[in-house]
Amino acid sequence: MRAVIQRVVNARVLVNDRVVGAIGGGLLVLLGIAADDTAADGQWLLDKVLDLRIFENAVGKFDRSVRDVNGELLVVSQFTLYADTRKGRRPSFSAAARPEHAQPLYESFTAAARGCGICVATGEFGAHMQVELTNDGPVTITLDSRSR
Repeated sequence: MRAVIQRVVNARVLVNDRVVGAIGGGLLVLLGIAADDTAADGQWLLDKVLDLRIFENAVGKFDRSVRDVNGELLVVSQFTLYADTRKGRRPSFSAAARPEHAQPLYESFTAAARGCGICVATGEFGAHMQVELTNDGPVTITLDSRSR
């Protein structure tokens, strides 16, 4: 699994001009799922997201996690994180999981985050979405479960 994580002041997702998910301060997580990803990959990535110290302490150092600041998560499925652009000009998405494999892993990721007491909002899996955010910092981090 891959994630692009953005520390945000607020963020929301719209589908057909309707807000389907919104958070205040916390993390926007764009979540990509590969064809060979497993629930263990999702758990590793979730643990990393929740414990990543990218929020500032009282003296301005990155020393606090989203848990420490009682932040929220907005998790948006993003198969395009597995774009292969090595050949030609049109990306290939063959490494991305098919929806029937990706959706249960996406739902498992969000359910596990909720199970940790985190307030979680989501996009709408498979829908065309507009994501609005106010990036805080800006702070943007990428994570990949294959790098563990």
